[in-house]
Amino acid sequence: MVKALVTGAGGFIGCHVERFLKKKGYWVRSLDLRPSPYVQSCSDEFVIADLRKWESCVRATDGIQEVFSFAALAGGIRSTEIMRAQSMRDNVLVDAHLMEACRQNGVRKVFFPSSDCVYPAPDATSEQYAMKEDDAYPAFPVNEYGWEKLFTERMYRAYWTDFGLETRIGRLHNVFGPFSSVGEGKAEKVMCALCRKVSQARDGETIEIWGDGSQARSFLYIDECLEGIWRLMNSECREPLNIGSDRAVTIDEMADMVIAVSGRKLDKIYDRTKPSGARGRCSDNTRIKSVLNWAPSGEIRRGLEETYQWVTKQLESSKTP
Repeated sequence: MVKALVTGAGGFIGCHVERFLKKKGYWVRSLDLRPSPYVQSCSDEFVIADLRKWESCVRATDGIQEVFSFAALAGGIRSTEIMRAQSMRDNVLVDAHLMEACRQNGVRKVFFPSSDCVYPAPDATSEQYAMKEDDAYPAFPVNEYGWEKLFTERMYRAYWTDFGLETRIGRLHNVFGPFSSVGEGKAEKVMCALCRKVSQARDGETIEIWGDGSQARSFLYIDECLEGIWRLMNSECREPLNIGSDRAVTIDEMADMVIAVSGRKLDKIYDRTKPSGARGRCSDNTRIKSVLNWAPSGEIRRGLEETYQWVTKQLESSKTP
């Protein structure tokens, strides 16, 4: 039985990875500063620890064969605008300590979740948003979160070239689904934010869109993200690989899809003073098709329906006395 460590298991993707690995027959040690507020852990061992501290990383990786490294100060457009230094400091500390602990404890393989934020912003006049893996260089990420991810990719690759530690790097593109943060002021991703705004609105009311609504993204449902991580982890690919949809959707279009799922009639207003991120970005899946003989389908309707229902349930339960 393979023994795996899932860090950041109290967070959105981490808690899904924990459940996915248990279904695959792994023995799982999960770790975070706190458990998920949305779902009970199913791990064999849940450890409360701070991986910014070297000793915690050494203890966490003891006896472990594979590591899925999701411990991080979460992204999200609000936090990347106001928590730049903290994000870079905390996340680099976690990964630097974790990688060295993996080396010293003889861990066999490590997965690092990078981000589409490593890519430069497309030209403002461009309608071509698909990002190939090689487009990350020459490097010019749009924010400090992207720079931190790109640096950490280099560190993971260096541990392979210098020490032979098997590393896998997936550049994730806007993953969404149940168990993600919900609530204004939290590290809320755009899909959950739209679902929350629509769910809280009544027929005939308006919802606010950050920016002008024309900024484009691709969205990846968590089930397809897990499949991509699993396939990459079990491949021989040591270079960064996109795990995302190659279908770009504007925020305006996505808001319309959420409204349609809700069955309500709502209007939209736009706040152009709020941060809106890169003008457009989606995944070029040429390499993942070649390397893994697989790529995400890009179909998001089922995932959107499940996410909307889950967000609505969370909002309703928070009103319960």
